[in-house]
Amino acid sequence: MSGLGDVLGVVLAGGLSRRMGGGDKALRTLDGRTLLDRVVERFAPQCGAGLILNANGDPARFSGFPGPVVSDGVPGNPGPLAGILAGLDYAARLHPGVKYVASVTGDAPFLPADLVARLVRAEAPLAMAVSNGREHFTVALWPVTLRPALHDALVIRQERRVGAFLRAQGAVPVEWPAKPLDPFWNINTPGDLAEAEAHLSDPPSPHTKSD
Repeated sequence: MSGLGDVLGVVLAGGLSRRMGGGDKALRTLDGRTLLDRVVERFAPQCGAGLILNANGDPARFSGFPGPVVSDGVPGNPGPLAGILAGLDYAARLHPGVKYVASVTGDAPFLPADLVARLVRAEAPLAMAVSNGREHFTVALWPVTLRPALHDALVIRQERRVGAFLRAQGAVPVEWPAKPLDPFWNINTPGDLAEAEAHLSDPPSPHTKSD
């Protein structure tokens, strides 16, 4: 498997954020900083080939992002698989030395610092993150060679379920501990945002037992 310098990171921010009330969820602020800024801080050092952001519409609203903004290549907002395909297409066109694309979402501000390294060490054609018994389908390491299969699934078969595609490709799970805090916690609602604010103001001790 490749080293970290061969990995391009893609931050998925193309969703409609209905549960957050619409708009760009990744630009919501958590303790004075956007969720996207917090994702970039944790994810960028892990991706030797840099980061791209998958988002649709006017890219100027993401002017602070340290990389290009790449929209879906498939119309109609078909979901995260379109963003992953956009990342694989971008890597194939503009980073021919890149063999793998690591994907995360723009609403997960507590990503682990060893995310990409551990996915790489899985030495699997396709690896995805798991915590607390839950598979995180959009947090995964994707080989660029998967482009044709993903294109066919998304465009020809109109597959929209990331999990179904991962299982069909034999994705290998890589487990992370979920305590004291699940590193893949998605901030999906205003309530989640308030809970994350509370965590930052009073983080639990790693030695504290929790039910």
